[in-house]
Amino acid sequence: MKGNINLGDKIYKLSSKSLILSAKESYRNENKKVLLNGKVTIKKGQPLSIVVKNASNLKLYKSLNTNCQLDCMPIEAKNKPLDKETVIRQLSKTSSTPYQFKKIDIDLDDHLFLPKLSKLNELRRTALENVENYAINEIHRKLKADTNVNAETNKKSNSIEKNNIQTKNHSPKISLLLNIINSKFNYTKLDSVDDIYIPLKYFTDRKYENILKTLTERFTTYIYLPTIKKINYRNLFYNNVESSINKYQIKGFVISNIGNIQLLSNLTCNSKKSFKIVANYTLNVFNANTILELKKLGISRFSISPELDKTAILNLCDTNYLQKELIVYGKIPLLNMNYCLLGKTDECYPECKQLCKTNHTYYLKDRLNMKFKILPDNIQTVTTVFNSKTTSIAPKDFPIDFARIDILDEDISQINKIIQTVKEGKRLEGKEYTNGNLNREI
Repeated sequence: MKGNINLGDKIYKLSSKSLILSAKESYRNENKKVLLNGKVTIKKGQPLSIVVKNASNLKLYKSLNTNCQLDCMPIEAKNKPLDKETVIRQLSKTSSTPYQFKKIDIDLDDHLFLPKLSKLNELRRTALENVENYAINEIHRKLKADTNVNAETNKKSNSIEKNNIQTKNHSPKISLLLNIINSKFNYTKLDSVDDIYIPLKYFTDRKYENILKTLTERFTTYIYLPTIKKINYRNLFYNNVESSINKYQIKGFVISNIGNIQLLSNLTCNSKKSFKIVANYTLNVFNANTILELKKLGISRFSISPELDKTAILNLCDTNYLQKELIVYGKIPLLNMNYCLLGKTDECYPECKQLCKTNHTYYLKDRLNMKFKILPDNIQTVTTVFNSKTTSIAPKDFPIDFARIDILDEDISQINKIIQTVKEGKRLEGKEYTNGNLNREI
C-alpha cells in the first residue's frame, strides 16, 4: 500500500464478496408471496377438489374464491391410508410460484388413499393457475374500466382545454433575445418588443455603449447571463454587472445557471435595488414542483424547455405560480462547451487573433451539408453550437404570458416580420423550420 499511512488510521472497506453474493441471492428468486387459504376435500365417492381464497391484504385478490376439481376418486386404503400431513406437504410446494398457502384445511375421510399421489401436485398446479388467471382477468377488467374513465376525462379535459385556449388572451407579450448585436443595425426601428434580453458579454465592451443605451431606454431590458460559469466568472459578474445597473436602465436578469441566484442576491443587497429574475430553459422546468421551488427563490418568470412535447407544455401552462415564456422562434442551442473551437481550428494559440470578434460566420457542417452555427464567447472561452434548423411554433396553441424570439443573424426587417407573425399567433413555414419536439413524446 502506498501513501502516508500510519498505525491507527481508519480503513474503509469498499467491497465484500460475501455481501455482494448475498445481495444477488436476495433478488435472484421471487421472495414476496401472495398469501392464500385452501380447503381440500378428499371424501369417498367424491372427486378430489380444493377451494382457494385470499389471505393477503392485496386489493387485487380481495374477492378471490376459486374451486378446482380433478377427475380423480379416492379409494379404500389396503395398507397405509392417506394422512393430512402428506396432503399439506404436497400442496405447500409453491416455491416456484408467486403464491404461498398461509393455511390449508383438510376434509379427509378415514381409510382413503389416492391411486396416484402425484394427483395432489396436479391439484396444486391447477388451483394456482386458476388463481393466476383470476388476477390477470381482474387486471384487464380494471384497465378497461380505467381506460373508459380516462377517455371520458380526457374528452372533458380537451373540451375545457379548448375553452381555456379560446377564452385566454392570445396576445402574449414579446420577449426578444439578441444573441448577436450588430453595430451596423438601427435598433430604434424594432417594433412591438416588450422585453429584450442582452448577453452579459456586450456589457463588457465599450464599443456597444451607445447601442446598449438606446436599447435599455426604449425597451424593458434584462441582462442574459451565461450557462457556463468558469473560475473568472464571479469577478466578471461583479465588475461588469454593478457598473451596468448604474449606467443603464436594467429591469432584471435571465439566469441560465442556478448558481447565479446567490450572486444576484448579494448584488441586490449591495445596490439596494430589486430586479426581476427569469429562469432560462436550461434550468429544465418539467413540472409544477420545480416551478414552486423557483418561486421560493424569487423567480418571477420561467422559460419552458424546448425539449418538451405539446402535452407537457400544456401541463406546465396550467400552472399559475409564475409567468410562462415559450421560445416560439429561433435556433436552439444544441451544445454549450467549455472550450474554444476557433482556438484550435484557426490556430489562435498561443497568440489569440480574436477572430471571434470579427464579422466572420462559423459553422460545423455534417455529412448532409447541414450547417450548425458556432457562436464563441471570448470573455469566458465558451462556445455555443446551434441547431441547423430554426424552431418555429404557433403561440396561439398555448396559454403563455410571453412569446420569446431568439435572434442570431436576422436583420431588423426580418426581426419585425417574425414579431408580426408571432403576434398573429402563427408560425413560419418552410424546409428550414422545425417545431422541435412538439409532436414527439418525451
